[in-house]
This record gives sequence, C-alpha cells and structure tokens, in this order.
Amino acid sequence: MTTIDNFNFAGKKAFVRVDFNVPLDENFNITDDTRIRAAMPTLKKIIADGGRLIIASHMGRPKKNPDPKYSLKYILAHVSEKLGVEVKFADDCLKAQDAVAALKDGEALLLENVRFYAEEEGKPRGIEKDDPAYDAAKKELKAAQKEFAKTLAAYADVYVNDAFGTAHRAHASTAGIADYLPAVCGYLIQKEIDVMGKALNDPARPFVAILG
Repeated sequence: MTTIDNFNFAGKKAFVRVDFNVPLDENFNITDDTRIRAAMPTLKKIIADGGRLIIASHMGRPKKNPDPKYSLKYILAHVSEKLGVEVKFADDCLKAQDAVAALKDGEALLLENVRFYAEEEGKPRGIEKDDPAYDAAKKELKAAQKEFAKTLAAYADVYVNDAFGTAHRAHASTAGIADYLPAVCGYLIQKEIDVMGKALNDPARPFVAILG
C-alpha cells in the first residue's frame, strides 16, 4: 500500500475521504472536534505539497437529499480554521465539477455530505427489507453506486482514504472510488495499520486483545 509520505501531491487533485461525523449541539456548534483534528496532518501535507484538496465526508444518517440538519456547511468555518486556509464549499457533492475545476494549487474544497445520496451507502430508501421489491431495488441501486463512485473519482488524480472509522464499509467514497483512482492511505489509517500490525506480529507480552 502506498503511504502518504511516498506521494508528492504537487499540482495533483486529491480526493480525501475523512470522517468528519462530529457531534453538533442544537445550534449546530461542534461539541467535539477530535475527528477533525485527527485528519489535519493528512490534509496539511497535501496543501503543503501544493496539491488541490477535495475533502469528502458523511455526517449522521440522512434519509433524504438534502437533509439540512446533517449538512457539512456547519463545520466549514472550523475546518478552515484548523487547516489554516479558507476552505470552499460545494453544496452538492455530485455537482461539484465547476468548484473542483476552479481549485488552484494549495486550495481546498469541502463537498457536501456524501450520504445525502443513497448511492453512497448502496441501501434503498423508503422500502423495508421484508418488502418483495427490496432486492430488486438494492440491485438497481448498486449499479447506480458504481456511477456515483465514477463521478467522484472524475474530480481527482489520486484518492486518499483517512476515514478509519468508515474504511470497513463498502460505500462509494470509501471503497468504490478506489477502483478508478490510484489510492493512498492517510496518516490516520497508516497509524492504525502500524499499531495493529505490531500487536499482531510482535506484541509486547503479556498480551490481551479486547474486541468490541
């Protein structure tokens, strides 16, 4: 697996999947920004290289598109502050072509919540699993999910996954997009891989594993 330190992002458009699913209060203020801060080393590396940064994330479990209470616009100012550059915003992750094309080296763009589209997760909405039509609806949506992933991939030259909390999910922006772009793991995922690798291959003993 290619690591972020082995990749020069200069002049490249980098699609970075992060996990900015942070808690908000009733006034849409962030109450815990741990996940945002955790992604900063990866995002800052790309900016420092002179890359063009495209940030993608989900928030919550929206059931419609758009679902305003799950908009990423509420965290935009905080992401800009932590990153140290003004981050632009695309209010539809599937219609961001112009915003992406306008990016210059060292600039950043935050896409709206990718889960506004059912294609991201590949799960039909408005139909229960015990409905006879569910399987057909899911099959149709899975086909649409590939096109969704292709559209996201078309924004960039390279894909960076730094969303460890959702990396195990076969979603368009965590797995599908990697079929169409060279993929790099970010610092956060690399850290987890290193820790787990050492625990499995050369643990300090006595050794106890607790899985939840």
